[in-house]
Amino acid sequence: MPHQQPVIPVVSADKHRFDLIHVPAEHCRGRLLFLPGMGMTARQYIGFAKNLAEHGIETFIHEWRGLGASSLRAGRGVDWGYRELIELDLLAALDALEQRSGGERLLMGGHSLGSQLACLVAARQPRSAAGLVIVAGGAPYWRRFPWHQRWALRGVFSFMPIVARLVGHYPGRQLGFAGREARGVIDDWCRTGRTGAYAVPDMDFDLESGLAELKLPVLGLRLSRDWFVPPMSLQWLLDTMPGCEPVVVTVAPSHVGDKADHYSWMRDPTASAQAIVDWFQSTEATSRA
Repeated sequence: MPHQQPVIPVVSADKHRFDLIHVPAEHCRGRLLFLPGMGMTARQYIGFAKNLAEHGIETFIHEWRGLGASSLRAGRGVDWGYRELIELDLLAALDALEQRSGGERLLMGGHSLGSQLACLVAARQPRSAAGLVIVAGGAPYWRRFPWHQRWALRGVFSFMPIVARLVGHYPGRQLGFAGREARGVIDDWCRTGRTGAYAVPDMDFDLESGLAELKLPVLGLRLSRDWFVPPMSLQWLLDTMPGCEPVVVTVAPSHVGDKADHYSWMRDPTASAQAIVDWFQSTEATSRA
């Protein structure tokens, strides 16, 4: 579906082409690079970004490799993982934004998987980050889920890579979770689900050490009925960044209609956007003090 927002074309080092959707703010007070959840396209977050723009936060919505405006689609002969997403696409996006801003640091955030990758790219490129915004996100480590979910999840994290290898990609639309995902992305995500660690075999950078060295303000925005990300899942992700200053805010059903779960906040993003604005204002005040 087309949209009317301006875009910033980006080309990665391996010639992958994609867009950042730009949602400008008339009186800009802060800038946010926002990463979608697994299987979600950038345009699905335009309404959320417009809410932020009303409060002075300019947003650039990243398009994942393989989705939306990306020039690639996952398949048996076309594969990638976290390394390509971080070191090729996200670093290229940061370079493009740096050229526009003259090096001004920006907030990095995301939804679900996007929040994890926002933390990882901040660890990889800490000089670019002014803070982190985690929306309905956490580490998928199976041991940090309620008992009734744990063993099912442990099985899922073994099953999904097998399916992806057999098919050539992970057919999320057909299986009811995520989208058409690359085998490498599923491997990396499920590895964290099984072990609790962010270890990417083909990266020369130690992500866990990078996370541990971060010193940033962090907002963890929970949806109270989000069974995809229980409180312990969010806490596990926050615990990988002991030098950061986290604030956790929970959005209740009364703020987003009849639900407050992993996806419903996107249909009515007002409360989530307001929570981010309130946190941003408090960090601004703290930095001035």
